[in-house]
Order: sequence, then structure tokens, then C-alpha cells
Amino acid sequence: MSDIKTLCTIIVLAPLLGSILAGLGGRVIGRAGAHTVTIAGVAIACGLSIKILLGLLAAATTGEAIVYNETLYTWLESGGLTIQVGFLIDMLSATMMVVVTFVSLMVHIYTIGYMKEDPGYQRFFSYISLFTFMMLMLVMANNFVQLFFGWEGVGLVSYLLIGFWYTRDSAIFANMKAFLVNRVGDMGMVLGIAAVLFLYGSLDFNTVFANPAAASGVTFEIFEGKVWSGITVACILLFVGAMAKSAQFPLHVWLPDSMEGPTPISALIHAATMVTAGIFLLARTSPLFELSETALAFVLAIGAITALFMGFLGLVQHDIKRVIAYSTLSQLGYMTVALGASAYTAGIFHLTTHAFFKALLFLAAGSVIIAMHHQQDMRHMGGLRKYMPITHIATVIGTLALVGFPGFAGFFSKDAIIEAVKASQLPGAEFAYAAVLAGVFITSLYSFRLLFLVFHGKERMDDHTREHLHETSWVVTGPLIALAIPSVIAGAYLMEPMLFGDYFGDAIYIASNHQV
Repeated sequence: MSDIKTLCTIIVLAPLLGSILAGLGGRVIGRAGAHTVTIAGVAIACGLSIKILLGLLAAATTGEAIVYNETLYTWLESGGLTIQVGFLIDMLSATMMVVVTFVSLMVHIYTIGYMKEDPGYQRFFSYISLFTFMMLMLVMANNFVQLFFGWEGVGLVSYLLIGFWYTRDSAIFANMKAFLVNRVGDMGMVLGIAAVLFLYGSLDFNTVFANPAAASGVTFEIFEGKVWSGITVACILLFVGAMAKSAQFPLHVWLPDSMEGPTPISALIHAATMVTAGIFLLARTSPLFELSETALAFVLAIGAITALFMGFLGLVQHDIKRVIAYSTLSQLGYMTVALGASAYTAGIFHLTTHAFFKALLFLAAGSVIIAMHHQQDMRHMGGLRKYMPITHIATVIGTLALVGFPGFAGFFSKDAIIEAVKASQLPGAEFAYAAVLAGVFITSLYSFRLLFLVFHGKERMDDHTREHLHETSWVVTGPLIALAIPSVIAGAYLMEPMLFGDYFGDAIYIASNHQV
């Protein structure tokens, strides 16, 4: 693993290079060139990420130190503050790198089929490749400033992607809404980073997490006569940033509207990248959150509200993509509840399994939308099972994983979260337990409603659509098959090391009195 610095540099730069070539040279290299360079860039990043993860796992079995932390260069120095660009590679970031690049690779391949008639073909490939670069910068960062760069980067590119079809008013309103709501969260994020700098005098993860209790006596007086713990203030402000990015109540309003973007970007934003950034942030800053029960209880309550009430909203949607969007909100609530209950490993475990089956569901929905000539209303579908057998099986697998059917990936991770919340001693844990338990039933209700309305029952489409119904091309169904496999087996395979083994090592810290 001595060449890990070179590998990390290639991992982040390969998607960026693909994005630049497709974006600036799109007319020269043409459509085939645009998808070739971007898919090659993301495939290289995916292959090398897997290599790094396997290297860390191999090192762990021999008992070696398995954390790589190195600064590439110093960006600026001002007073006592040094801002650097560097990589922190441990089991947490390596796992995220594999999930992000694998799902992104599937989305890139799928896009060839989905966007084949779109005039903005090269531009779209350039954007999604840039999105992957920004997400990698976020998860590989070894300091708060670089993490914030990636954080803002995914926000910017999501704005461009949600409003990709900029001739539609609805798309323009949706991307503006996403941008503005995320600015609210980012204000909290900036203040949270400033609070960390004030408390610890550094923004480097290693320095801050080496002795987080050093600042436990520092207090802020935000309102006159009310004294707050400095660490609690910093954690809650960081969580406000995560609330917007990971679409937690009440900053969730942008996410369902983001369905205005093309389906591949719905899969990329909602499955493995942007919305999971907030979950990653809280897991990364676990040494700080463990010092503040107030912040943890706040996280727990917000997650429980999101998990339950977003499920209710999913029940009344007619647009196939919006149902899946509300299911994303609900599942993000589950991850947030896990973080609030100090079950960080269960939260990241659910993030990993969810990435596979949620990307699968979105891409399957896109396959249906292509076949239905871009009709998204489930009331005009029905009986598609016999016309689209592969898409039907993929949707069944994704649905069973989402509802937590025994044996599928979602069963292990959701069950772990529910058990963790039950064991939590925090204020509000009883409410959270009731919410996540009720959420399981509601998830099953809207998931099977979608499955039956789309693939079963009588056919409700017009004659012209019915005559042209057929299974989509291999560039669309191939990624569905590739994502269906981990949607079935990832839970059983990862449960033992992630939940009960020392998979994350020192990457996640849990105080002894918070062990659930």
C-alpha cells in the first residue's frame, strides 16, 4: 500500500479529466467520445478504490496500522490557520469511495441508453463525472475545508443537473429550490466549521479528533443568560448543514422536486452521493458528537420525524419517481436515527446497502419511463410485467430489499437500526423507536403499491404506448442486473464485519456509555 498517495491522486483526477474532456471538448470528440472518456475515468476510480479497500482489509488481517493520512500541498496560511489539500484514507472513507464510484459507474453506463436522443448528451456526461469528482473530494478529505469544498461542489453540480432541461419552468424552479435550501444548511455548516476552529485552533481532522474533550469546558452565551456547551453548538451547527444535504425535516423540501432532473441523476443524487454526504459527515465527526448528548438527542428526534412522516407522503404520490424520492427521505431518516443513537456503524451499513437498492429502483423506474414514452404517472401504467421481465424482476428485488424482506440487503441494516434505537437511553428514544417501527409498515405499503400499480393489474396505458412496449436495451438493463446482485447479498456479507467486527477501526468513535 506504499503507492497509496499516487492511487488516491488518480482516483480523484480521473473523473475530473473525463468531465473536462467531455465538457470542453464535447463537440470535437462527439457523443461516443464523451461517454467513453467519462466512463473510463469513473471505471479507473472504481477499480482503484476497490484495490485500496482490499489493501486495507488485507492489512487489517495482519494487524498493521490501516490509516493513511497525508497532505498533498498547503493551499494557504493565515495567522495560525493552515489550509491544506490532502487525503485521509481509513475504512470509512474507503468504503464510501467504493460505493460512490460503483454506483456512479452504473449510472454512467445506464445514461448511454437513457439520454441517447437528448441534445445535451455530452454536457450531461461532463456534469455527472464532475459530480463524482466532487463527492470523492468530500469523502477523502483530511480536513474540514476540503470537505466543505466537496460539499459545495456537489451542491453546485446538483443545481446544474436538476435544472438540466432548462427550457422547462418546473426544472428551473426545482434547481433554484434545491440551491436555496442547501444555502440555509451551508450557513449552519460554515458556522459549525468556524466553531470547531474556535474550539480547537485547527481544521485538520487528526488534530481535532486527537483530544476532542480538550474543549469540553468551553461555553458560548448565544442568548443573554443562556450558557451553551461549545461542543454542543458546533455539533448542532454541523448537523444543520447535514439536514439540508441529507434532506432532513424541515429542510427536506428540495428533494422531491429534484425529480425534475433526468432519471440517471435522480439515482446518483439519491442513492450514493449527495444525500449521503450529511450521514458521512456525522460519522466522520463522531468523536465530537459523542461529547454532546444534547446534539445526539436532537439528531435522533429529527431523524425519527423524517423517517415516519416522509413515508406518509410517499403513500399519496402518483409520480413513480416521487414515490421513490419520498422513500429516500424516509431511509435517510433511518440513517440519521442510527447516528443519533450512536450506532454509527449501523448508519453507514444502511447507507451502503441503501445505495445499491435505491439506485436499482431509480434506474428500474427510468427503464419504465423510457418504455412508457416518458409517462411517469403510475395511474397510466399497469400490467408491464409481461412486456418488461428484466425490469420487473429488478424492481421486485429492489422493493424486497427496501422493505427489509428477510435475507435481502435492507433487512439486516434496517433491523440493526431498529434494535439500536430500542437500546438507546437518550431522551426521545421511545418516540424514535415507535417511529422507525411504524416506518417499516409504511415503507412496505408505498413500495408494494408502486410495484402492483406499475407491473400488475389491468393495463391502463393508451393503445399507441401499448403497441410499442418492450424491454429496454442492454445499456439500461445491464446496470440493473449489476445493482440487483449486491441488493440481495450485500447485507448478509457485510453484517458480521460492519456491525460486530472491528471493520471501521478507529475511524468511528463511540463513547462507552453510548454503546448500543
